[in-house]
Amino acid sequence: MAAVFVLASIALRAMLADVLGTRLVYVTTYPAIAIACLLGGLAAGVLATVVAAVLAHVLIDPTGTAGLSGLVAFLLNGCIIFLMAEAVRVSQLRLASGAQTRQNEERMRYFIERVPAAIAMFDTNMRYLAASARWRSDFGIDSDVFGLSHYDVFPEISEHWKDIHRRALAGEGQHAEQDLFVRSDGSGQWLRWEVQPWYSSENTVGGITIFCEDLTEQKRIQEQLVQAQKMEIVGNLSGGVAHDFNNLLTVILGNSELLGEELRSRRDLSQIANNIGRAAERGAELTQRLLAFGRRQILRPVEVDCDRLLGGLHKLLRRTLRSNIEISTNFDPNLPPAFADPVQLETAVLNLALNAQDAMPAGGRMTITTSAAPLDAHYQSLDTDVRPGEYVLISVTDNGEGIAKDILARVFEPFFTTKEVGKGSGLGLSMVYGFVKQSNGHVSIYSEPGLGTTVRMYLPQATAGTSARPDQTRIEDAALPKGKETVLVVEDDPFVRSYVVTSLASLGYAVVAAVDGNEALQKLRADAQIDLLFTDIVMPGPVNGWKLADLAQEMRPGLPVLLTSGYAMETLIEQGSLRAGLVVLTKPYRLADLAHRLREALAASPVASLQPAQ
Repeated sequence: MAAVFVLASIALRAMLADVLGTRLVYVTTYPAIAIACLLGGLAAGVLATVVAAVLAHVLIDPTGTAGLSGLVAFLLNGCIIFLMAEAVRVSQLRLASGAQTRQNEERMRYFIERVPAAIAMFDTNMRYLAASARWRSDFGIDSDVFGLSHYDVFPEISEHWKDIHRRALAGEGQHAEQDLFVRSDGSGQWLRWEVQPWYSSENTVGGITIFCEDLTEQKRIQEQLVQAQKMEIVGNLSGGVAHDFNNLLTVILGNSELLGEELRSRRDLSQIANNIGRAAERGAELTQRLLAFGRRQILRPVEVDCDRLLGGLHKLLRRTLRSNIEISTNFDPNLPPAFADPVQLETAVLNLALNAQDAMPAGGRMTITTSAAPLDAHYQSLDTDVRPGEYVLISVTDNGEGIAKDILARVFEPFFTTKEVGKGSGLGLSMVYGFVKQSNGHVSIYSEPGLGTTVRMYLPQATAGTSARPDQTRIEDAALPKGKETVLVVEDDPFVRSYVVTSLASLGYAVVAAVDGNEALQKLRADAQIDLLFTDIVMPGPVNGWKLADLAQEMRPGLPVLLTSGYAMETLIEQGSLRAGLVVLTKPYRLADLAHRLREALAASPVASLQPAQ
């Protein structure tokens, strides 16, 4: 293109040869040189000057009339022209580039501000060029930050982050899968982030772009899941230990009672037998708490007027707690009934009250409040273990020492305690946790060191279909009812089986024993005189206690059944509740419990199906 303009300028000068003669040989080439330089740059300008000089000399002034001085002047003027043209060209390019850059920045800003992710763009002085709506919401920015320094917006930013910015501005991109950002108020925010430099049209670093993903909620849910899995594992372990321990306690408690009866004439030896029995009962209380935590205790839920129950418990709490503990209540007069086991609920509140007392060694105030509490899907998003629904809330608050945040997450774990050795089993709060969870409820704890602690129990509200369960509290020794019926005893533990056979014989019953469900069915087929089936629920083999009871009643319609277990009954009815009309004897038990439950089972109407719904 430059050559065309040069040739055109030479042709024009040749056309004017008759008019100009040998004057102004090179004048018509100056515009061509300028145009060539503007279009092709400095190199094109130099080439056009040289070509113009050669062609002008050959075609217009072959005799050299213009002289050497004219040629030198042309070359100097040409250099000035193409340098000026180059300056104009570069300026135009810069203007065009600047306009394009501004347009690109506007497009980038438009994109960043609307992208559904936390992204911000900065210049080399860490001033905001753009920030997405997600960035502003995640970091609590209420106003537009365009043109503001990042360090003015976040004055608390650490040197660690400033170093990251400096390295990115030097061209070094960086990222982290998770990192903790601590705010000025001490709160933490978990982030996945990436910092990359962006480049200007001159291929220099124009600033940096920061991408962040807020992982705080994800981390919280992960921690809740890990904690729930840990509690479930410990609960299963606790339930298994309690099962085996209850079998041993049944033998110890029962035989100590039989031994005491035989040694009644020897008070010194009888006292030893009684001491063994009391120790076994204390062990039974311990296993009951383990079962409560593992959600494997037998619950007998009924409609409970919590205001009335807690009002009656107030007198017991006043006698139990120290005189320097003030007890106040704040009950909702329109509180709907809860569906829960009232005995276990009283025990849970008593445990919370004792914990509150321990947190107030110099005295203080404990407050018990009740209210209706709907938990919706939003609450479930904060705690995935919650089922949305209508609940009755019972809160126990103290103004004691409070609990440090680093141990708050562990307070529901069994055997975890901050008390001195010998001053607590560490099972009080774990029992509360297990009871509430087994009742299809929710429990939470909030504490501030130096201010106090609040434990909230959310129990499901009673519905129209709920009803009371038969009272199966332990019966103290009295005139023991006896009988002459034949009882089929099914127990896989040989020590427990031996004790039960001996105990039933002492009550006047005829006894047939079997070690598992299959042998029991054989005995039922062979002996038509069996009047009652007394079976453990959890047994090895394909026929457990539930299935055995169903098969036995198919063979003998109307056959009374008494069930027992020390396993706290993961195979009991769903969620651990008892079916109406079902008689269950919980291990460990005394002879009086066994005697009365036998008569109760013999008098009870048969249950249609004993196996729990799957």
